[in-house]
This record gives sequence, structure tokens and C-alpha cells, in this order.
Amino acid sequence: MVAATGAQPAVAVGLTHLALTQFRNYRHLALDLDLRPVVLVGSNGAGKTNLLEAISLLGPGSGLHRAKLSEIDFRGAGNQANMAWAVHAKLQTIGGEFALGTGRDPMAAAQIGRDRRIARINGAAARSQADFADILSVQWLVPAMDGLFDDAASARRRYLDRLVTGIDPSHAARVAAYEAAMRERARLLRGEVGASPVDLDAWLDALEAEMAGAAVAIAASRRETVDALNLALAESDGPFPRASLAASGAVEDWLAEGPALAAEDKLKAQLKGARAGDGASGLTEWGTHRSDLEVVYLGRALGNAPLRAADCSTGEQRALLLSIALAEARLARLRRGQAPILLLDEAVSHLDGQRREALFAELLALGLQAWLTGTDRDLFRPLAGSAQFFAVEDGRVHDL
Repeated sequence: MVAATGAQPAVAVGLTHLALTQFRNYRHLALDLDLRPVVLVGSNGAGKTNLLEAISLLGPGSGLHRAKLSEIDFRGAGNQANMAWAVHAKLQTIGGEFALGTGRDPMAAAQIGRDRRIARINGAAARSQADFADILSVQWLVPAMDGLFDDAASARRRYLDRLVTGIDPSHAARVAAYEAAMRERARLLRGEVGASPVDLDAWLDALEAEMAGAAVAIAASRRETVDALNLALAESDGPFPRASLAASGAVEDWLAEGPALAAEDKLKAQLKGARAGDGASGLTEWGTHRSDLEVVYLGRALGNAPLRAADCSTGEQRALLLSIALAEARLARLRRGQAPILLLDEAVSHLDGQRREALFAELLALGLQAWLTGTDRDLFRPLAGSAQFFAVEDGRVHDL
């Protein structure tokens, strides 16, 4: 058992205990914490990012690596047959303490033919990991996100939906419901479910109405969050670049042009008209799963046009992502009454001294439990006395 020492400030939310079982390169780990920021120092490959991944799985979605459930299992010596990974945590919030747990169901593959993830809150089974969003928000910046603005639209859309869920917890459930209806519609169009033509049309009508209702709610929440984030970014006076965000897509555009019911009707009509094409291609042509996030670097231009984030240098893109993360934390604290847990993997090594100190000062001012990783302890010297420091060595963690 590793225990943190030192005085802690009054902070709204944070993990007070983290336990891993058969997770990546951790056979077993139990870590006691206070609510200050956490600094993890160690060489590359020691397991720092694995700890962040475990925490990211306490939120909706597939975590920061988007790994298959079976890929997360411990692979080293001492792993027991059919021993699946698990993450347990105690979380302190302004609403009290919660016990959260998640992991791979070791029996699911045999019972239903595929892996399944278990989610528990205070010992009781949750409907899904989307329920975690009602309790906490987890946001992260990792090196793999360096190419986010050059990546496929799906990566930016997932990023946007994570930001939205941090402000509006019900967004995660709406996205899950939309995607479930979309998958069921695709099964019907592929002919995997036997039904008469009349029954099939009625079934598709119902699914498309469900998709349209959820899609309009998703698009509206994206637009509202983007507007609020733009205000938060505009109010920032720190050394990080300012960004302007926009949610783009057909449903988002329809909402900008008219009422929500009209947008629903348009999407239902498009879905119905695209049935033959969607059935042949195996794809769904229309919907909020086609939307994108557009980001512009304010104060910079390319010719006479604003500088798109995709045209920025890698360093500028990292700084933009950090600026957005801090704006989201400020907004979440204002809207939800508590800031998110923020996971920053190797995020400070590229910052100059002024920006590092500004980042640390804002993390402390926001009163959030940030988890920061790095190979050089000296980079975190300004946090001495204000954070808890741990060394990570080959799947083992101890105080620094």
C-alpha cells in the first residue's frame, strides 16, 4: 500500500483510492491519495500512462487508448487463467464519496460470444459506464492526440462529445442510445432480422424516429457547449493561445436554420430516403455520427483567413488543446459545481517555463485533481508542496 503524505487543500473532487488488478503491467496495485494534483515520474514504458488509462475508464467510453477489453489484461508472469482486469476507485465529490468499479467480465465471452465491460457504482450494477458521467468528468491530453486536428473527423467528434459530457452528463446516454438505434437499423437493412415488408418499414420508421430525436438533442448540446466554451476561451488572459470552436454537420446546420422539430423531420426524411444506399454500403449516410469539430487559432491568420488548427505546428496544436482543456475545466466547475479530473500525459515537457508555471497555477486555482506524467521531476518543481509525487518503475509505484 502506497500512501500520500502532506497537507491537502479544500478541493471539490478527486480520487482518494485507486486499485488495479491484472491491468496492463500492473498485477496488483493499491494507491491511497489525497485530493491534491498527482505527479507521476518515471522512465518511458514504466506504466505511467497505464495508470492514466485506468482512471479514464472511470468515465464513459473506451478510455484514452480505445483498446479492446481483452487487450488491457495483464500479460506478465503470475497472471491467472481467465483473470480479467479490474479498476476500483473511491471518489470524493461535493456530493459525497462514491465507490466506482469497472472491468472486463471474464465470463461474457463464453456466455454471449463477446467481451463485455462491467460497471458498478457503490457496489450496485450500473446500466452502463455512461452512468459514471453523472458523478464525475474525466478529461485527458495524451501524445496520441498530437494529430487530432489532422485526424479523421471521428476522432474530433469523440473529443467534442467528451467535452460536452463534462458539462452535460446526460449527453453520454444520448450518444449511446443514438448509436444503439443506428446499429439496429443497420442490422435490419442488412437483412439480419426476418420480418415482412410491412413490419420492416414500421420497425425502420420507429428506429429512425428514435435516431432523429436523439440526434437533434446531441447536436443541440454540442452547439450549446461549443458556444459556452468559446466564451470561456475568450475570457482567458493567460499565456495559452485562444481558440474558436464550431460543431459542424447537417443536423447542427439545420438547428441553426430553424426549430428542432423541423430538424428532426429533415433527418427522418433523409434516413428513409437513404435506406437502399445504406443497406448496400453498410454505412449510415446521415446523422450526428457524421459531424465534426472545427477549431481556429484566434490571433493568427493564414493570408486573409483565420489559421485553422490543422495548419498549426505540433507545438501550437498542443497548446490549443491545453487551452481548451483548461476552459472546459473552468466551465465544468461553473456549471456542475466541480472541476473534472484532468489527465495530462507528458503534457508539460514541451512547455516553456512561463507556460508551465501558468499551467500549474491554474490547476491549483481551479482546485482540481490533475494527474501529470513526465520523465524529469525537475519540470514539476513549482508544484513542490502543492502536489503528491510518486515514482513509477516497471508497474510499481512508491512515494517520491
